[in-house]
Amino acid sequence: MEELDDTDLQLLKILGNNSSHTIKELAVQVNLSPTPVLQRVKRLENNGYITKYIALLNHEKFSQGFIVFCNIKLKQHDRTIGNSFVEDIANIDEVVECYNVSGDYDFILKVFAKDMKHYQDFVFNKLGAVASIGSTHSTFVMAEIKNLHNINF
Repeated sequence: MEELDDTDLQLLKILGNNSSHTIKELAVQVNLSPTPVLQRVKRLENNGYITKYIALLNHEKFSQGFIVFCNIKLKQHDRTIGNSFVEDIANIDEVVECYNVSGDYDFILKVFAKDMKHYQDFVFNKLGAVASIGSTHSTFVMAEIKNLHNINF
């Protein structure tokens, strides 16, 4: 792993909090001219420290503010069933994140829905169509307390 200096870490922290800064704005914040800042950002991108830039959308504005964490147990543990599950989940719009985990469950899904009725329809008609699922357990988000999209250095 390449050594990152304090300026690299400062740039990553700034961009991790708000990636819409221009190179000129970044340069002012890290006390460099724009050219070396652009070179540093390109190096951080090329070396995989920055993987992409996104806009974080307010899901409530799109009537998708009902957040559910859905724990999944597979019917069996073999490569075919696991791969089938991953392929099926990748094609379901309501699932915005999916993690393969250890412990009592095999996967955790983060699901955005309009409301409880929409989530019920999702469980019956979309998750219900995924043959590899053995059981599910849903946890409903009452309030989001902290959601940082950054890494602490």
